[in-house]
Amino acid sequence: MSKTNETSAKVPAQAEATEAPAAAAGAVRVVDPRLLIREQGFKGYWTEFKRKVRSGEIGSLPVVVGLIIIGIVFQAETGNFLTSYNLDQITLYAAGPGIMAVGIVFVLLLGEIDLAVGSVAGLAGAVWAVVGTDIPDSLAIVVGILSGTVIGAFHGIVFAKIGVPAFVVTLAGFLGWAGMQTWVMGEKSTITTPLGSFVRDLTSYYFADVAAAYGLAVFVIVAFYLAQLRDSRRRKAAELPHRPQSEIILRTGLLAVLSLLAAYAFNQEQGLPLSLVIFLAILVITDFVLRRTTYGRQIFAVGGGIEAARRAGINVSWIRISVFMISGTLGAVGGLFLASATGGADRSLGGGNQLMMCIAAAVIGGTSLFGGRGKVWSALLGILVIQSIVQGLNQMNLSSNAIQYMITGGVLLIAVIIDSVSRKTQKTAGRA
Repeated sequence: MSKTNETSAKVPAQAEATEAPAAAAGAVRVVDPRLLIREQGFKGYWTEFKRKVRSGEIGSLPVVVGLIIIGIVFQAETGNFLTSYNLDQITLYAAGPGIMAVGIVFVLLLGEIDLAVGSVAGLAGAVWAVVGTDIPDSLAIVVGILSGTVIGAFHGIVFAKIGVPAFVVTLAGFLGWAGMQTWVMGEKSTITTPLGSFVRDLTSYYFADVAAAYGLAVFVIVAFYLAQLRDSRRRKAAELPHRPQSEIILRTGLLAVLSLLAAYAFNQEQGLPLSLVIFLAILVITDFVLRRTTYGRQIFAVGGGIEAARRAGINVSWIRISVFMISGTLGAVGGLFLASATGGADRSLGGGNQLMMCIAAAVIGGTSLFGGRGKVWSALLGILVIQSIVQGLNQMNLSSNAIQYMITGGVLLIAVIIDSVSRKTQKTAGRA
């Protein structure tokens, strides 16, 4: 066969690989998005948006819309929901559960669950408080956080090496570590945070200088623009579809408005809270690990298909163990934030609805329960939804746990339904 004929034979084969024939009525035509050249301008935005909705790639859109609706409804009902004071209160109580939810995101990316994160947080708080009576505060904090790391490693080893399901391992941990928390506390029901402890500052320290909040906002805006520009240039150099400059400017402009408004609101109260700075730092670091490192891509690979990941040479056992170590570590950090917010460690720290809030925040924010899909920023969006509901209900004098549980449970169910429908749509479109 001549070279010309060989080429002509390859063209239809390539077309079949990228665009499958309509095999069934109602099926979405399979198109590889990596081969699409997007239209420029706002028409391009709309076309791209419709393609993503049809293929189930809706990302964080539902939770962003939900946050807007929550803000409008509570503002209409209370008249003062969108105030600087409310933003400060939501941030104050969101940091601890939000950090714990970041660890849950890692576990969910594997398609697994960690039911012990609340108990780990409580035990870490108890360890910090007890050992802090005999050793320096900084060393006690390290010991408390390491206790969470060790527990996470234990969960991971039992799960990955022995083969006990993660659900069972962490359910046993949920009970066992709660019991150990009581044992560590001994006869003391509460240990108050000592004066001068860094743990006290976690939720009580504010950068009062107005330049701090505005400076952080400007830093975030510039960093976001440069990151988007670098990503666009990198994809353009690889001859892949990339974001045009106009879209990068538009996205940066929206982020600038939100960031500067938040900075203005914080400066109307006590200033920039330290808890928000630490929470954002953890989000940035973990996002970098997941999206920019080989280790992060291996986590997605294991969550997307264990056998395929193993055949690709990935050490699946190590990925599983290390992910549970991350969850335990962030659970312990979250426990110190909880101890800071409540004034110290006690036997009920990390109990109650903390576990529900962490898992719900990760799922509501857009992390898939089926593994392989999600972002750590979903923990931020999810916990903002939950804390906004709690704060709004408190303002409406509907602060009973019964109502909060019912509303949060309803939101969680909607998030899981959206996740399930999105996954089904992606399968139909050949994207999952």
